[in-house]
Amino acid sequence: MTTQPHGWRNRLLRFDLRYTPYLLIAPFFLLFAVFGIFPIVFNGVVALRHWRLDDPTLTGWAGWANFERLLADDAFWNALLNTFGIFLLSTVPQLTLALIVAGLLNRKLRAQTWFRVGVLLPYVTPLTASTLIFAVVFARDTGVANWVLSLLGTAEPIDWRAAKWSSWIAIATMVNWKWIGYNALLYLAAMQSIPRDVYEAAAVDGAGPWRQLWRITVPMIRPVVIFTVILSTIGGLQLFTEPMLFQQNAAAATGGANREWQTIALLIYQVGWKDLNLGYAAAMSWALFLIIVVVAVLNAVVTNRLGGGRR
Repeated sequence: MTTQPHGWRNRLLRFDLRYTPYLLIAPFFLLFAVFGIFPIVFNGVVALRHWRLDDPTLTGWAGWANFERLLADDAFWNALLNTFGIFLLSTVPQLTLALIVAGLLNRKLRAQTWFRVGVLLPYVTPLTASTLIFAVVFARDTGVANWVLSLLGTAEPIDWRAAKWSSWIAIATMVNWKWIGYNALLYLAAMQSIPRDVYEAAAVDGAGPWRQLWRITVPMIRPVVIFTVILSTIGGLQLFTEPMLFQQNAAAATGGANREWQTIALLIYQVGWKDLNLGYAAAMSWALFLIIVVVAVLNAVVTNRLGGGRR
């Protein structure tokens, strides 16, 4: 006959079973509250106040004044245009080429492992180093880009920093070079789960590799495609390092002499840490947050419907 455990042992056992799991995960939630939730809440408070580091006497609640100022701020609308221009030139080709590269890597190739590792090299390259190299590549007189274009018959060298379209293309090229391989490996991992007999049946029906990619592969990896679209939207609309280092005087953070490629993230940095107007910079950051949420949701919905339509 077994004896019943003592009362304190019962209580200790119940405490262990009921509360120990919460104690084990508590450090994460504490760190998330301190470094995640608190900065967001505090930033929202700052956005509703007059807060200038160069004038401590200018304080107090501003209400919606900082947000109303955005509607009439030409610099903000110019930065919004630049952000979406670079975003479209980078995200659409980036994901399209990543799908094509993943489709090629999913086929039987010699040195297959080396090719798969090779496409990831741009991603593991430090962002600052690669951006500085591309800044030299797109130099007007000594850049490799203009040298290649001259071989193709271009008469005059392009000043990549002088106009919106040229600076957008240069920065989008940096972004695409960095992230095509990363997204390709995500797509490749999803493609590995597709049964080979599906492709064999499609080949028997006369479907070529291109048709198989868009009619079979893309619909069957649709969740991963939506995931990469959302990630690319978030990253593309927060673009900061590439446009900042593309400028020869990076400390100015103006995105060119006439703000040709100044993104919203770069403008927030300039307003907050150059002009020292933290209240207005916080309002811009919240506007950017809402824009990212809306665009990400729309992209996810459109991608989901397009993927479903290909079945």
